[in-house]
Amino acid sequence: MAQRLPYVPSYITVHLGPPGASAENVTVSFQDYVKNVASSEVYPTWDEDALRANILAISSFALNRIYTEFYRVRGYPFDITSSTAYDQQFYKGRSYFSNISRLVDSLFDDYIRRVGFIEPLAAKFCNGTTVSCEGLSQWGSQNLAVRGYGWLQILKNYYGQGIEIVTDAPKAEYRESYPGSALRVGSRGRSVAQLQTAINRISQNFPAIPKLSVDGIFGSGTEAAVRVFQRAFGLGEDGIVGRQTWYAVERVFTGVLRLAELSSQGLRYEDLGWEFPEPLRVGDRGERVRQLQYMLAVVAQFVQAVPSLAVDGIFGPNTRDAVAAFQSYEDFPVTGEADDRTWDALYELYSGIDERVLGNQAAFPRFSSSPTTAVNARQRLEALGYSGSSLQQALRSFQSANGLAVSGRLTEESARAITQRYQTLDFSTATRMTQYPGAPLSVGSRDAR
Repeated sequence: MAQRLPYVPSYITVHLGPPGASAENVTVSFQDYVKNVASSEVYPTWDEDALRANILAISSFALNRIYTEFYRVRGYPFDITSSTAYDQQFYKGRSYFSNISRLVDSLFDDYIRRVGFIEPLAAKFCNGTTVSCEGLSQWGSQNLAVRGYGWLQILKNYYGQGIEIVTDAPKAEYRESYPGSALRVGSRGRSVAQLQTAINRISQNFPAIPKLSVDGIFGSGTEAAVRVFQRAFGLGEDGIVGRQTWYAVERVFTGVLRLAELSSQGLRYEDLGWEFPEPLRVGDRGERVRQLQYMLAVVAQFVQAVPSLAVDGIFGPNTRDAVAAFQSYEDFPVTGEADDRTWDALYELYSGIDERVLGNQAAFPRFSSSPTTAVNARQRLEALGYSGSSLQQALRSFQSANGLAVSGRLTEESARAITQRYQTLDFSTATRMTQYPGAPLSVGSRDAR
């Protein structure tokens, strides 16, 4: 969980089908797994720099699945699937190409990660010809290698400049993070310390969860924090950390780290306009698509039914699938297109997260800098005397009172109007603050009631 360092396992268990399908699970050495996938996904005749880039992407993706216990936290008895719709292609019993096998032997314990983050990068990729995705293009990597790109340049071309390569990662036998028995008052040890560290990180985003001293002792304070966590996330509130609560903590912990990673990549929703123009669908590109993807990426960390996705401004299959999953979650017609109804529902859910979570300046200080964020819009509307149970209601009240189109959306026109009126409010407040109150202020002074 919180304090684990990534390691390369001796073995990995592969499910030979989609996650929910009835299929065989096979356990192979991690090296053999990478050799199998690489031999199934790329061509041995490709330039060596392209092969190296693809092998590192394959290893990193698999190690991310293991490190985050992506399937095991969901109750599955395997680490990864053989389905390319979810993971990477794996063929049981296939032979390997000799040059690929040689490269894997030298690279299997290296992986990609973002600078400043511990976990291996979930390095998505696709062939780049019949299928496009938000990640490495396999044929594109070969084209770059032919043009003289080195393997690291290829990786940075697809995953950004803020990545680095970890080499010679430690090796270890696979070990489930769950300690094997429930933690409760009186428990002690490393697992309790890991739990306390994770809860402290989660509490940065969910302030109702109290902070803990990381002492490895499960006392009344830890029990109280666990109860708040269980209540917040719909678990049985008993203050005991069994398997379900343990993995719920891990799932939320990973989610808030992903939110921090979104922030670290400079993906800031407030930099974009909020007006819904027209339905978005596969093939569309640009800032509106990027805006849609960003909202989906944030919501995905809180709604398990919505898959995470990259934010690249290209409406491809992954974006379509995320939109469709969100529509299914909302019980809307599942079209995979972001129509007006889908946009509004997504916007409302995202703005709630923006207000309650991303607005926490201790955890996400960069999200509070712009007047067009949902959290700042809510704060400014309240200061101006407009409120409601949701940001949309407050916006409608403001728009109606100020002669604007009543949409409940934070349009550029509405954002400007809010900013102008708030600046006037700030000026009058500042003027009052510069007026001498008429008597010295000292310890014990109070405002008149």
